[in-house]
Amino acid sequence: MTQREDWRYSDAKLKLRDEVLRILLKKYGPQMEPNGEPTYSTQSLYECAHDWVSQGNATSFGIIKYYEAYYAKTN
Repeated sequence: MTQREDWRYSDAKLKLRDEVLRILLKKYGPQMEPNGEPTYSTQSLYECAHDWVSQGNATSFGIIKYYEAYYAKTN
């Protein structure tokens, strides 16, 4: 199976992944700890967006609570 045949990579799912990632980056992207380390890792934002779509979610509704529950590990 190629990526184009995988439902997670359909045009609609790629658009949703983009929307979710934009929401997460806007809320959690440029925050820094006093020691200069990022408060939230970029990797966690991308993984969350991927997992959200891969689990079959059809909208971005609830993504912030999902991120906070499962990915928002601060330093």
